[in-house]
Amino acid sequence: MTGQKTVPNVFVNKTHVGGSDKTTQAHQSGLLQKLLGEGIKAYDYDLIIVGGGSGGLACSKEAASFGKKVMVLDYVVPTPLGASWGLGGTCVNVGCIPKKLMHQAALLGQALKDSTKFGWEYQEQVQHNWSTMKDKIQDYISSLNWGYRVALRDKSIKYENSYGEFVEPHKIKTTNRKGKVVHYTAENFVLATGERPRYLGIPGDKEYCITSDDLFSLSYCPGKTLVVGASYVALECAGFLAGLGLEVTVMVRSILLRGFDQEMAERAGAYMENHGVKFIRKFVPTLIERLKEGTPGTLKVTARSTETEETIEGEYNTVLIAIGRDACTKTIGLEKIGVNINPKNGKIPVNDKEETNIPHIYAIGDILDGKLELTPVAIQAGRLLARRLYGGSSVKCDYINVPTTVFTPLEYGCCGLSEERAIELCGKENIEVYHTLFWPLEWTVPGRDNNRCFGKIVCDKRDNDRVIGFHVLGPNAGEITQGFGAAIKCGLTKKVLDDTIGIHPTCAEVFTTLNITKSSGADITQKGC
Repeated sequence: MTGQKTVPNVFVNKTHVGGSDKTTQAHQSGLLQKLLGEGIKAYDYDLIIVGGGSGGLACSKEAASFGKKVMVLDYVVPTPLGASWGLGGTCVNVGCIPKKLMHQAALLGQALKDSTKFGWEYQEQVQHNWSTMKDKIQDYISSLNWGYRVALRDKSIKYENSYGEFVEPHKIKTTNRKGKVVHYTAENFVLATGERPRYLGIPGDKEYCITSDDLFSLSYCPGKTLVVGASYVALECAGFLAGLGLEVTVMVRSILLRGFDQEMAERAGAYMENHGVKFIRKFVPTLIERLKEGTPGTLKVTARSTETEETIEGEYNTVLIAIGRDACTKTIGLEKIGVNINPKNGKIPVNDKEETNIPHIYAIGDILDGKLELTPVAIQAGRLLARRLYGGSSVKCDYINVPTTVFTPLEYGCCGLSEERAIELCGKENIEVYHTLFWPLEWTVPGRDNNRCFGKIVCDKRDNDRVIGFHVLGPNAGEITQGFGAAIKCGLTKKVLDDTIGIHPTCAEVFTTLNITKSSGADITQKGC
């Protein structure tokens, strides 16, 4: 019956479990108790979600819509400098939302400069007030926090502002800010704990530096700022700080925007340099010292070259660390219940159904090993997971061809493969790159930044010139990329683009008139809009 040639041959209620080792594993994972029917009716909840970010909240509300009893645990460990926030996770509190709003503040500053060329006259000296901006943004975020709590209450989802730590396969210990401990059980768990910024691991980093977790609620203007790192977080923050009129330097260890198309990354960086952001390449900080206290104070940064023995020093009011993020998986008791974690990065391997190696424990969002770290991805995965668990669905989250945008001063939107990755997967001889520079009409009257915006598509010649990579560097890149993202999902080809009539005058229309290949070496500079 089983093909098992050893004893014991264990069955539970006509289900074959295996031998001694398999039976022990089934006990550890909770499968044995489930087969025995133990505690199924005694579970406190059908589903407990660990993490109240975008993915966790989406999953909780979807599960509740099927009549399930759901709990959400969310707890923000304060930063070394004491910053904390409410329900909603990174995106809402210290990520996408405040980042985009501060990016908008910087764009308005540029618009003010442009406006004089369009006839606007104003006498009053224009300056930016950090506190006003910060307070208004935080007010909006607070309204979102409250809205999430109300939504959970309306759907009868239990919300606990407590830190969760597994003690048994189906039991989790929760600890609130006052130290009160309560245990809860559930049939299923979803891990949605997200990530937090990584520090440098050098003297003075946690004592004196800030991260994006601190920046958006900072009570004072950061002043002269050193941004350490070349991630999208680093470049976005450096960009809007410079756009607000601050002196900004970016210290880069190696390349800009690792994982993104490098031609686009370098063009985005060049635009920032042309607009006053200073870049220090191939250096890493080794020591942070405080010279003067204050809001802001003065910090001394010592850095060394990654290629030689050279060291440099500099003084800044604020040092913002943005070198990457670490998964919040190491202190929630996963080792006690046997959930596998990638030891190199702390992330959790899952199958195509977001299942971990433990049958009743799932994971979504930024903590997944090898998956995209994007808010909409976590939301989609969370909703679809709940539908599969409780709604009879079989639809899985599609992690391929997900559009995204980096909100640098000149926004960079992309979908599909970078040129480098396309060459790696398809071979250089099998791809064709069409590209062009362009000049937004809105920039012609102010007379600025001609031939700085750039668009390109990467096509697979073996597959009817199907577009496998879409890249645009220009204003409103996110809005442009969202639409083309849908087209790429539908199998967009170069011919379909050629057959599409553009909307004039827009930036996006350049993708309907692409006729110069990179392999031709022809000039792509533009004389007008």
